[in-house]
Amino acid sequence: MIKKIKIEIAQSFLDDMKSKLRLTRWPDEIENSGWTYGASLSYMKELADYWSTYFDWRRTESDINRYNNFIAEIEGYRVHFLHIKGKGERSFPLILTHGWPYSFLEMMKLIPLLTENSEMSFDLVIPSMLGYGFSQKVDQPGCNVSFMADLWHKLMTELGYEKYGVHGGDFGAGVSTAIAMKYPEHVTGLHINYIPGNYVPVLEENEEFTKEENDYLDSEEDWYSREGGYSLEQNTKPLTLAYGLNDSPMGLCAWIVEKMYGWAECNGYIGNVFSKDELLSNVTLYWITETIHSSMRLYNENSKNPLIIGKDSYIKIPVGIAHFRREDPFPPRKFIERGYNIQHWSDFAEGGHFPAIEKPDLLAGDLIKFFSGINPTTLVS
Repeated sequence: MIKKIKIEIAQSFLDDMKSKLRLTRWPDEIENSGWTYGASLSYMKELADYWSTYFDWRRTESDINRYNNFIAEIEGYRVHFLHIKGKGERSFPLILTHGWPYSFLEMMKLIPLLTENSEMSFDLVIPSMLGYGFSQKVDQPGCNVSFMADLWHKLMTELGYEKYGVHGGDFGAGVSTAIAMKYPEHVTGLHINYIPGNYVPVLEENEEFTKEENDYLDSEEDWYSREGGYSLEQNTKPLTLAYGLNDSPMGLCAWIVEKMYGWAECNGYIGNVFSKDELLSNVTLYWITETIHSSMRLYNENSKNPLIIGKDSYIKIPVGIAHFRREDPFPPRKFIERGYNIQHWSDFAEGGHFPAIEKPDLLAGDLIKFFSGINPTTLVS
């Protein structure tokens, strides 16, 4: 069952949020430390002032409601999604899946770029992952990217799309990869701008990783030792963390915004990439839906369900990779080709972990270029 909805948050949720904002107890910091030890205190105070004084969630609601919003009931789970039909001469379906710490809002800038192209456009389906935004929170174990892949495929089938393309970054790349692995006869192409963290390529007997691949694995380990504290906590004890983040809007904001600053190509100032309204729309969505814990649980669930890809599970459909410069660490091509049939590769000299927001023109152009080279009627045997 699919039901059209309009997003309308009760004013009491927003009033409560602003009341809690005014009661924030601020920490101290090492003088002139900026973002060295986490979210900058001076910037977070600036953001809090804007949040409580100027930010208007109703504008965000209006932007969301410009498009058709739906709730689909799939195998007993409620999935929120946007559905926007393409206006071009040639249009075919594409499902876009977001990641953490963002939401379906991550894809909003792509909508006009992908639906209004005169030569080729897409019928876009943009779901909220389970435990995110307006989709259902799942309080039973097993809700990982592979689980969501099954629901996404059933959603596309229910919408009448027997064949479709998939795209994602971060966890969305994991969901998209799992769809391609499970339903290759229905997927025309897989496009990702991130390699899933739970991807495990299987080596042939007596085969070893190359020096370049081993260097990458060392760099990945080094990155996690410097930047991966959040991941370890969310992977192991997300509930303990959630008590504070679910109760304090500024705690929630700092946890999310620090990642936006660290993973995007901000060049020392977060305003170079994100407006305050963009940052706060996403954080407010987490706040009003109380989904920080359910979103973080995905780290734990995925760690128990690696995407093991080898000879028997190799992704044969066409795969497109978009590598943005500040997406770090990023595996070498050989490492990815062990599991993915790469037919398209783009290196971009700018952009980071959130290209749908940072560089939507580049990402949309790459999606159009990749899918325009695919015959959507071709199936994998």
